[in-house]
Amino acid sequence: MTVVRFQVAAVAAAFTLCTAMSNPASAQKAYDSGASDTEIKIGNIMPYSGPASAYAVIGKAEEAYFNKVNAEGGVNGRKIKFISYDDGYSPPKTVEQARKLVESDNVLLIFGSLGTSTNGAIRKYMNEKKVPQLFVASGASKWNDPKTYPWTMGWQPSYASEAKIYAKYIMKEKPDAKIGVLYQNDDFGKDYLKGLKDGLGAKASMIVQEEAYDTSEPAIDEHVVKLKTAGVDVFVSITTPKFAAQAIKKAAEINWHPMHILSNVSASVGGVLEPAGFEISQGILSATYIKDGSDPQWNADDGMKKFYEFVAKYDAKANKLDAGVVFGYGAAQTMVKVLQMCGDNLTRDNVMKQAASLRDFAPDTLLPGIKINTAPDNFAPIEQLQMMRFKGKSWELFGDVISSEVEH
Repeated sequence: MTVVRFQVAAVAAAFTLCTAMSNPASAQKAYDSGASDTEIKIGNIMPYSGPASAYAVIGKAEEAYFNKVNAEGGVNGRKIKFISYDDGYSPPKTVEQARKLVESDNVLLIFGSLGTSTNGAIRKYMNEKKVPQLFVASGASKWNDPKTYPWTMGWQPSYASEAKIYAKYIMKEKPDAKIGVLYQNDDFGKDYLKGLKDGLGAKASMIVQEEAYDTSEPAIDEHVVKLKTAGVDVFVSITTPKFAAQAIKKAAEINWHPMHILSNVSASVGGVLEPAGFEISQGILSATYIKDGSDPQWNADDGMKKFYEFVAKYDAKANKLDAGVVFGYGAAQTMVKVLQMCGDNLTRDNVMKQAASLRDFAPDTLLPGIKINTAPDNFAPIEQLQMMRFKGKSWELFGDVISSEVEH
């Protein structure tokens, strides 16, 4: 009997060991800097000042969402400590703030930092330090490069994919178009312009005028006038909110009415179209992957009901019409999902492993039919968009949800 009991005990012990080895997260807790039994430190860098300060609402919405999660008990019993710094949309400042977050604040990861050139400035550093640079708030194609930069991942659809969708639309609806492009003279603008040209392919000569502007310019009126003078009848505005609103106003002022396509990053009703003026924004085209907080069609939507309740309770000063608030909520919800998936294994390596294992995850604020999927060789969480036209005081969706993979 003793021998039998010993054998049973040995088998049970072996089984327990195998189970622990196959699921280390459940077997024991594992932490890197920034994580403990009670807390998860998340770093963030936002342009709370400077030419892109319209995006500051994203950081504020994310902070509010984490406050909501903490009020509800946190993530697996741990409270999120969100440390967000201002970089004024200046890459050297971004580098300074990233070093502070990693080396002084000892965050587990940096999440949702905004900007293409700004994130580009810290990408090498984050990967050398092996600290997750997760869900970058920029649509640059380069965030989807897991082989070279395994610690960096984007969140939104790539600018190139979005631009290819517009190219296809222009060729179908206005095959003899004279296209004029106003673009920001940085990685964001250039990535987008390349995507537009790639999408047009052999018809790239349809672009008759390109106007680059620098974020240091107080106004872009002169560029808009040049586009009109060149006989442009399709205006592609690859701009950030401040300059997007200026372009809408100037076009109206000089009585210029081309087909106007606006990049998604500036398709905010509250942040761009309302300040520019609803009357002069009618008919503007864009594409999106998130629901529009100003559109009454979502009033009965379960996801948006949760979003509206969140704004009322945790982010009362926010403008629910601002797409940045909707964006911040969805990105923060995705971040929390990844942390939940990590269980008690809150190492930086496991954070990236779980971020690359998302399957059909649908944050409350994404359009129906659009889901987040990632894999070890796919760091592009969202790859679908739908065209929309501004009408009245909100965007009107039309056509099908388009997978950007089809557009390549």
